[in-house]
Amino acid sequence: MKEAHFDAQGSRVRWTEADGSGPARVYVHGLGAASAAYHAHIAARPELAGRRSLFLDLPGHGLSDRPADFSYSLEDHADAVAAALDKAQVGGAEIVAHSMGGSVAIVLAHRRPDLVTRLVLTEANLDPHPPATAGSSGIATYTEEDFLAHGYARVLEQVGSTWAATMRLADPLALHRSATGLVAGTSPTMRHMLMELPADRIYMQGDASGELAGRDELTAAGVRVVTVPGAGHNVMFDNADAFVAAIAGR
Repeated sequence: MKEAHFDAQGSRVRWTEADGSGPARVYVHGLGAASAAYHAHIAARPELAGRRSLFLDLPGHGLSDRPADFSYSLEDHADAVAAALDKAQVGGAEIVAHSMGGSVAIVLAHRRPDLVTRLVLTEANLDPHPPATAGSSGIATYTEEDFLAHGYARVLEQVGSTWAATMRLADPLALHRSATGLVAGTSPTMRHMLMELPADRIYMQGDASGELAGRDELTAAGVRVVTVPGAGHNVMFDNADAFVAAIAGR
């Protein structure tokens, strides 16, 4: 396990790492998740093995610190990832990012283009105020006080066992602030940033999630949009073969 400071108080963002050659591949999880739990089985596949791989936990999640005075906005999450990559001496990385992690990766690539040459996004949030069915929207309906008092326990009871397994490792305050930051979005929007980025960009959508809004616009901007059969939001679990193929560029 490795770590880097990400705020003035010395809070640490942490990651585990597998040695390898070539440009680093950095895995970033979604809201209430953890990187190794969602991506270690993918990085170990023969098609992807041999690359330096970092499994990074965002502030407030997994192994990373959870300061009470941190905003947990998309921008501050992105800055924490940048601090980790700077400490790890990683530049020109390939970022494989899921859901909220994909939004963070877009902001990272926008703010620090030197750190990112390729984005592989899985059902990343591209617009503010996602549908009410999104996990972040449900969490953001609570006030911070109510979520800490009873909402966190209620959400843990309602979500599936896989998400609950990592969500219970996340700090409730960080979870709520991350969700509200994701719902608020960015200016310009994540979608606009993604369309303007010079990096190679792939966006994966599970077919069970329905048609991707603005797909033609993204494609026209050079984003490769891949609809994955037999998959929902967690493409890396639902169809690992297609997920690996997209990362490998096939």
